Amino acid sequence: MASSATITQLLVKWRDGDKAALDELARQIYGELRGLARYYLRQEHPGHTLQPSDLVNEAFLRLVNEKDIDWQNRAHFFGIAALRMRHILVEHARGRRAAKRGGGEYRLSLSKLDRLAEERDVNLLALDDALSRLEALDPQKSRVVEMRYFAGLTIEETAEALRISPATVKRDWSMARAWLRSEISNE
Repeated sequence: MASSATITQLLVKWRDGDKAALDELARQIYGELRGLARYYLRQEHPGHTLQPSDLVNEAFLRLVNEKDIDWQNRAHFFGIAALRMRHILVEHARGRRAAKRGGGEYRLSLSKLDRLAEERDVNLLALDDALSRLEALDPQKSRVVEMRYFAGLTIEETAEALRISPATVKRDWSMARAWLRSEISNE
């Protein structure tokens, strides 16, 4: 795993137009992104068609093509990368559901969210819908969930990425989990 300072330096150079920095960044973070993708895909319903490398490549392409992001640091990058992976998985699930008229929905384990529902798995589309509702009510809590659950960031990394205190992250994380648990169990 590349150091946070190294990743941050590469992000700043890339933001400033250094193409070589992008190549080096890709080399340094590919393994971590692939691990994150494997984590997501391991928790999906059996029979999914995406491979970790497909998910990483698509997410990285989307990140490279975004010119308006002012990259702050490693935590910020991985938070945005996790969000892009989430969007890709949701798009893929919606496409499969549309193709099969309700079949083929993906499920993710939410044990990290303290078992949002009684069952071990929660539908990815239901989670995405609930997160969208949470974002409309409280964007910061939604970002905390994305950073902690989808990006796998620590409390401290999430605080750094969102520029809030670790205590605020802990409070928001706790409240968001409770809110999501309630929303998903009511569906």
